[in-house]
Amino acid sequence: MNDEERKAEALALWQQAYECQMRGELDRAIELYKRSLEVYPTAEAHTFLGWTYSFLGRIDEAIAECLKAIEVDPDFGNPYNDIGAYLIEKGQLDAAIPWLEKAKRAPRYEARCYPYVNLGRIYEMKGKWQEAAREYRQALEIEPRYRAAYLALKRVESLLN
Repeated sequence: MNDEERKAEALALWQQAYECQMRGELDRAIELYKRSLEVYPTAEAHTFLGWTYSFLGRIDEAIAECLKAIEVDPDFGNPYNDIGAYLIEKGQLDAAIPWLEKAKRAPRYEARCYPYVNLGRIYEMKGKWQEAAREYRQALEIEPRYRAAYLALKRVESLLN
C-alpha cells in the first residue's frame, strides 16, 4: 500500500472513530483511532483519541496523545488548546496559559476562538475581570455567534460595573 492509500485508509478509520465517539461508543472509538494511527499517524487522530480519553476521565493519557499530535504536526492548533483545557480541568491554571497562547498562534486551527475562551475562563477564575473580558471579546471578534463567549463576556462585564 502506498502513502496515499495509507492516508486514505487512516482517514476513513478516523471518520468511523469520530462517529462512534459522537454516539458515545467510546471504547470502539478508541479502537478505531488506534487503528487509524497504526495505518498512518496524524495529528488529528492523536488529538481526537486524547479527546476520547478525556471523556473517560483519563486526562493524563489525553495530554500524552496531544503531545504526540504536536510531534506529528506542530502547526495543528487543536492539541495545544486541548492540553490547556485539560490542565484547567486538573486545576493547573498557570500551566495551561502557555499552551493556550500557542493555540492562538497555531497556523492550522479552524476553531481559533476556543483558546481565547479558555484563557478568559482562567482569568475569570483568578478574579482578573479585565483580562477575562479582553479574551472573551477577542473570541467574539473571531466568532461573533459564539454564545458561550457572549454570555461569559456579559457575566464579566456585570462584575466590572
